[in-house]
Amino acid sequence: MSILEIKELHVSYGHVQAVRGLTLNVDEKAIVSLVGANGAGKSTLLKSIMGLVAVKSGDILLQGASITNEVTSTIVSRGIAMSPEGRRVFPQLSVMDNLVLGAYTQRGGAGQREDLERMFTYFPILKARKKQRAGSLSGGEQQMLAIARALMSKPRILLLDEPSLGLAPLMVNLIGEIILQLNREERTVLLVEQNARMALKLADYAYVLETGKVVLQDEGAKLLQNDHVVKAYLGG
Repeated sequence: MSILEIKELHVSYGHVQAVRGLTLNVDEKAIVSLVGANGAGKSTLLKSIMGLVAVKSGDILLQGASITNEVTSTIVSRGIAMSPEGRRVFPQLSVMDNLVLGAYTQRGGAGQREDLERMFTYFPILKARKKQRAGSLSGGEQQMLAIARALMSKPRILLLDEPSLGLAPLMVNLIGEIILQLNREERTVLLVEQNARMALKLADYAYVLETGKVVLQDEGAKLLQNDHVVKAYLGG
């Protein structure tokens, strides 16, 4: 059953059309991946879902209700959170303060403490670094913090924009394991990832985007065997 539906979406930056009539569905409790080259419209799609860029036409539906061009804070309160490309933690604030800010739509107290402990279970290094400035963390640690901060809002759908970007292979594998763990706990994940092999291995279902449009879609495992995908994105 679809929890998120994108219908005939068009998004432009000035005269440049970044997303062109894009339609896709995200099923509840699934990992859905978007793969494609730079400029394919992947990150623009996530930003439009979050209300960070304006939708020219089309519709974005969360459990059947339109959230198109809603204010970002409203979208977060309705159950969608994003870990952005480049991590974008608050560098001068501590790890703990970054996490607490992620929970701004939730009430504090015992529930927030439980959520913090859950994040420290997912990411033990963050517990060890909780008093440290976020800007002093390694790239991989900042990525963990960005994901954990998004999870603190208790989203029904987690959007991940290029979580492996700039990370060492060992850290990339760890981030992949974390995504699978979240999914085993029945979280819905929409993943944008230039590492197409990783994205397709993780995905229950995946879409290939080119010039702002969906050109292929199938189960992740099947797209790993697709000739076009192998040649264009997997170095085959």
